[in-house]
Formats: sequence, structure tokens, C-alpha cells
Amino acid sequence: MAEQDTALSEAVMAASRSKVNRGSPMKRYLPYYLLFVPPLIYYLIFRYAPVVMALTISFMDYNIYKGILASPWAGLKHFIDFFHSVYFWRVLRNTLVINLLNIVFVFPAPILFALMLNEVRKATIKRTVQTISYLPHFVSTVIVASMAVTFLSPSVGLMNNLLAKLGYERINFLLEPEYFWAIYTGIDLWKTLGWSAILYFAALTGINSELYDAANVDGAGRWKQTLHVTLPGIAPTIIILLLLKIGDMLEVGYELIVLLYNPNTYVTADVIGTYVYRRGILEANFSFASAVGLFQSVAGLVLIIVANRLARKYSETSLW
Repeated sequence: MAEQDTALSEAVMAASRSKVNRGSPMKRYLPYYLLFVPPLIYYLIFRYAPVVMALTISFMDYNIYKGILASPWAGLKHFIDFFHSVYFWRVLRNTLVINLLNIVFVFPAPILFALMLNEVRKATIKRTVQTISYLPHFVSTVIVASMAVTFLSPSVGLMNNLLAKLGYERINFLLEPEYFWAIYTGIDLWKTLGWSAILYFAALTGINSELYDAANVDGAGRWKQTLHVTLPGIAPTIIILLLLKIGDMLEVGYELIVLLYNPNTYVTADVIGTYVYRRGILEANFSFASAVGLFQSVAGLVLIIVANRLARKYSETSLW
């Protein structure tokens, strides 16, 4: 009798499950779909709508008082104005040069820093150096610019005091255009060295220690272990970050440049971001600023697609 009751209850449960399963997926998972609605609305209103508006006003003579609906269409006028501007090649050159200097000097520095710190065996020293190297990342850009102005001051700056003690003339570095690229690259290196190394520290911890043991058995010293075990172990991280960096080749953090440059250094300091800041924000030409932003996005997309294809061709790591 008990066995019959058990079989009957199982049959009822199976029937009820089959009845539920016969419903459409939308009905079955409707509560879960409803949970997705609030974040969807949020992203549509606050994320996608501004992007669509920015893309739209790139092709309009946007007037903030008339709004998008009443502003006249301008077609490719703002793109043509940017490409035909007397400043186009200057800002493009400066942007590319600063980013190339970043790739050559700033990008490898955290890798070397992580590799050297990885060789330190005292945990206390390693943690102290890591903590100190992180600190510049949390210093605001305004403070960094103020420090640079003081450090490079022709009268009381440490750099000029050192030059004076060595018998050289004092130099007003921030008024000489030939020094700006080096100044910006040095500040960027100091500010990002420790923070950028965090990803490489994480990648180093993921390398199997047995690989080092096997290399040691084969007679490999620390240098060869670094070449044949450590670097291949963090190579995927390096490639991914390099691809992302290439995608940003036409973008430079213009906030620091705005705080440091002046008309005397425009020839080397003026980048796309600062030019757009003057034309788009100070002159209230929002359509022009949106058009240049669209140009930067499209150019960055092309660069990252090309770089990703090269990465897929010559390595096993890529973004997609």
C-alpha cells in the first residue's frame, strides 16, 4: 500500500512538472525577466541615450537653446572643419607622439618593476615598496601639476637648483616647447608605475611554481627562468593591455596638459583633447566637439581591430 502511495505521488509530481514545462519560457521565467527591466531602463536612459544624442549633434549645428529637434542639420561640416583646420596636423602629431612615448617608456616600466620586485625575497620590503609605489596614483591631477610647476620653477625649483650647482644656466622648462613631451611622459610614468604593476603582480602569482622547479633542475639561473618561465607566463596580460593601449592612441589625458601648457608650448603640448576643449567647451561649439569625439572613437576602433588581428596572427592571445 505504501509503495502504491509513493508511486502515485511521484506520478502526480511528474504530471505537474510536465504541465509547468509545457508553458512557454517567457511565462516560466517571467519574474526573472521583470528583474531585468529596471537596469535595462537605467542603461537606456543614462547610457545609450546620451551616446545617441552625441552622435546626432555631430551632424548638426546644435544650439543649446533650440535643442536637438529644432537645431539645423549640418552634415559633415564639423568633420571637414576639423580635418581642414590649420591645427589638425599639429594636434594629431602631438597626440600620436605622446602616446608612442607612453608605449615605449611608460608601458614597459610596470613590467620591469613587477619583475624586479618579484625577485625580492623579504616580504616586508616587498610590501613596503609596493605600497609606496601605489601612492602617486591617488594624488589628484591638480596636485601633480602644482608639484611639477614647483619642481621645475626657474627660481626655486629643485631641477634648476641642481643645474645651477652644476654650473649650468637655469631653464624655464614649462615655457620651452622642446621639453614638454619629456615632462608629460615623466609625470605619467611616476603617477602610473606602481598602480599599473598590480595586474602584473597578479599575473606573476598565477604562474605554476613547478615550472620554476623544473627550470632549476635543468640548470637555468634566475635570468633564464625570467626569460623562459616568467615572461611567457605574463605574456597574455602584456598583450591584452598593449592592445587596449593601442586602441587609445588618439586619446591623451588632457586634464594634466591643460594645467601645464601655455601658448608658448602649444606647438608640442596641444593635443586633440585640448583643442576640442577650447573649441567645444570654451567656445560652446558642442557639435564640433562631438564630431571630433566620433572621429577618435572610429579611429580607435580601427586601430584595435588591426592590432587584434596581428595579435591573433603572431600569438595565441587576443581580445576576441
